[in-house]
Amino acid sequence: MAVICATLAAAGCSSGDGASAAESTAPTITTPTASASMDPQAAAEATALKVYQGYWREMQALYADRNGTTADLKGYAASEALSVAENAAGRAHARGRIYIGKVSVSQSTVTKTDLDREVPKVMLSSCLDVSHWQPVVADTRKPVDLPANRLTKYLIASTVEKWPQGWRVVRDEPQGKKC
Repeated sequence: MAVICATLAAAGCSSGDGASAAESTAPTITTPTASASMDPQAAAEATALKVYQGYWREMQALYADRNGTTADLKGYAASEALSVAENAAGRAHARGRIYIGKVSVSQSTVTKTDLDREVPKVMLSSCLDVSHWQPVVADTRKPVDLPANRLTKYLIASTVEKWPQGWRVVRDEPQGKKC
């Protein structure tokens, strides 16, 4: 989940080892009701794409709340993605910063599906646009200066796995390429 590091110099980031399952009080996102024509792979892929969109909605909420209490990221993320996001948001909040605005996720495509493993997974490629997601000083809402040459619209590779609680984003890796 190095996305925070790669795009927002203010957040700072380190890789976490949160390999244990995250408990969630959020409703579990399950495979959509399959029609007679929807095979298990198509259902898993549709669910993974939906979970990924929800993940970024919750990321926005987490970073916007200085206390980190308004987001239900555990309903959408687990393992490395959850640990890194919570740690990076916590560091930003400790510096008195919040993030306002919106992250846009577009061009999401499934790059690989592996349902025949102990923990089924779907891998995605998306275009992440953080150009309208601004770090500000929480007390004054004054924008935080960011490097002029930072990537604000870039490719990101993500892994979504089916955990006992439901599908969760477990990895989110910027590719360092514009989209």
